[in-house]
Amino acid sequence: MNILGIETSCDETAAAVVRDGAEILSNVVVSQIDIFAEYGGVIPEVAARSHLEAMMPVIDKALKDASCSWDDIDAVAVTFAPGLLGSLLIGTLTARTLAILQKKPLYAVHHLKSHVYANWLDSHESENTPLRNAPSGPSLQASVASQSHRRRLCSSDEYLSDSSTPSFPLLALVVSGGHTQILYMAGHNQFKIVGTTRDDAVGECFDKVAKILGLPYPGGPSIASAASDGDAEKYKFPHPKVEGLDFSFSGLKTAVLRTVQKEVGVPISYPSHKLAELLTPRQITDFAASFQKTAVDILCEKVETALGEHPDTKSVVVAGGVSANKLLREEAEKHFSAYSVFFPTPSLSGDNGAMVAAACYYEIQTGIKPVDPFKLNIYPRISIEN
Repeated sequence: MNILGIETSCDETAAAVVRDGAEILSNVVVSQIDIFAEYGGVIPEVAARSHLEAMMPVIDKALKDASCSWDDIDAVAVTFAPGLLGSLLIGTLTARTLAILQKKPLYAVHHLKSHVYANWLDSHESENTPLRNAPSGPSLQASVASQSHRRRLCSSDEYLSDSSTPSFPLLALVVSGGHTQILYMAGHNQFKIVGTTRDDAVGECFDKVAKILGLPYPGGPSIASAASDGDAEKYKFPHPKVEGLDFSFSGLKTAVLRTVQKEVGVPISYPSHKLAELLTPRQITDFAASFQKTAVDILCEKVETALGEHPDTKSVVVAGGVSANKLLREEAEKHFSAYSVFFPTPSLSGDNGAMVAAACYYEIQTGIKPVDPFKLNIYPRISIEN
């Protein structure tokens, strides 16, 4: 079964063809990171316009790279929620139109579900393949590039074979710029939220702390890079006291801000965007390392608590953009050594079409019916349990 997956929930325009939910025949991603690095964050209207320009070239290239015609495609899958309204609109309108014209069944896929199912993808990745090929400006230019990937499975001490897949029941930690949740899955397409953030997502916290430290957007990679030269024990930040399995990261962000203000000797009224000018390079790396360690510790502690409450768990799955963080991967292997721990390969941690197609495959396998392309709606916010 060949499925065309389309993803436009935020600032990546992506399409991929995946066979039987695992084998990536093509995976094309155009990122808008270069555009939004100048602004320090995504501007929804600009993102939607960029999707509109890139959408069809990306799909055409995905089909070409997979050596597929429309006769070879069995279904179309598209992200319908959650995400930026304008971005979702471009992807779903495109998918609906193609499903109607090409007479293909259409499946509407939840974005977080796609991130989880990135851990079932299995193919080969060139060591020279870039994570993203971003346009240098509003035009596509030569930015559309295909990517092939290999899913990596991490255990406590080694990478296991690509033939292995997560076992149920499992706990999934979904960590990205917009979401931080712990999901319990008794089986395919059985999602129960057991923990969620009450305010900022961890990826959003990375972005905001990076801005305080004067590091470039997106904050995850820039903080990880700076932290590699820093002392993670230099600054002590509190762990939020949140009952149960929920998260809170707004307090951690504020703790970093106040500590930086104290370190450079300015009042709390001093503008946060000017603090980086007062920091030395060493202070920046130490703050980055200390913050990163605290954020990762908070995530691992919550998952450990969740495992205690769900003793039947066999696997731990980590997904979403923050799952590419090297320290998180290392600490997860240490903390959850009694379980099989799964991460997508870093190039599949971010938004991509292959994960949408993989999630769609398991929807089909579990009896979920296609949607009416004339009636499909979008939802900027909707629970994965719906």
